[in-house]
Amino acid sequence: MRVSGAQATAALATLTTTLPPPRQAALRTLRDPADGSVLDRAMVLRFAGPASATGEDVVELHLHGGPAVVTAVLHVLGTLPGLRLAEPGEFTRRGFDNGRFDLSQSEGLADLIGAETEAQRRLALDQAGGRLRDKVEGWRDAIIALRAEAEAWLDFAEAEDDVETGLASGSRAHAAIAALRTDIAAALADAARGMRLRDGLTIAVVGAPNVGKSRLINVLCGREAAIVSEHAGTTRDLIELPLVFAGVGVTLIDTAGLRDTSDPVEAEGIRRARARAAQADLVLHIAEALPDARLGQVIINKIDRGGMASGVRDGVIYVSAATGAGMTVFEAWLENWVREAVRPGEAALVSQLRHRQALALALEDIDSALATGDLVLRAESLRLASRALGQITGAVGVEDVLDAIFGRFCIGK
Repeated sequence: MRVSGAQATAALATLTTTLPPPRQAALRTLRDPADGSVLDRAMVLRFAGPASATGEDVVELHLHGGPAVVTAVLHVLGTLPGLRLAEPGEFTRRGFDNGRFDLSQSEGLADLIGAETEAQRRLALDQAGGRLRDKVEGWRDAIIALRAEAEAWLDFAEAEDDVETGLASGSRAHAAIAALRTDIAAALADAARGMRLRDGLTIAVVGAPNVGKSRLINVLCGREAAIVSEHAGTTRDLIELPLVFAGVGVTLIDTAGLRDTSDPVEAEGIRRARARAAQADLVLHIAEALPDARLGQVIINKIDRGGMASGVRDGVIYVSAATGAGMTVFEAWLENWVREAVRPGEAALVSQLRHRQALALALEDIDSALATGDLVLRAESLRLASRALGQITGAVGVEDVLDAIFGRFCIGK
């Protein structure tokens, strides 16, 4: 249990008779100041601001985890003057407001708390550790220096000799801006991969009724996740099932069998199936024989009934979900596809839509700076580019997104 703010140390002093030295853990008996009754024997720590997670005085109470203990201590703290329950994300926001970390690191911490796969964990750790911040601040510093040079030339260039010096300086500045553009464009081009690492991949499983889509999904999931029936039209709505391949989150989507039907409910399911397939990162087209029109990666199922051999031939995968024939090869193929799609072992710099949009804006402004020979216009374009990059770290213009970002946190973070 954590307490942050001006009254944190006083609250600890109220609960126990002897304060431990700052940044040293100590075992203390916690008592209710109203009647002296023992609440718990707990390990306690205190951190003096600004050298704390929030930049304020912080107290940590490492309690025994029983609900009654936690409730009792929380009740007593709530009766002390100046203390109240924290809002979701308030501890992290206070750290941001007090300069302990930037906005991109705060978002990385939120992602780390919610990480469910190894790829998400590694990506969030990189961002929480300041990898994106360091890169963005490096770009901003370079842009600010180039802008300062352009403005200084406008202010002080008077003599004719200065014109030649200015032309040479302008040429160097143009080369430096072009190099920045290349670096930022590379990060922006890789943003889609980073977002897929963070959000996971989607795989839509489509095909005619009764080709074994649901059974195949059940085998991949290792459980009876989807209803299996010989009756056509059993699956009418989208069924989304989370899996992990190569350390990356994947959502398998079981869809309604594709066919002509007069049933309005089944027809709506088929419409949704087609729409979801159009948005998926991968479409697995399940069939019992080679289809005339391929909707994605073709998987021939039920090879045990047709006397076909399992394996991969001419880009088509042959399996039997019922007997398991070919499923090991199929799963290995899926693992390889995931690795090629997102390269999970390779660090990604950008993983959120907000960052991607800010980089795109900065790139537009940098292009404007490169396209003009007017130093006034170049300086203004560089100012706008610097401002767009500052939105990533929270240096400028992010007041409207703060509540949305910190509202994602749980209480106490």
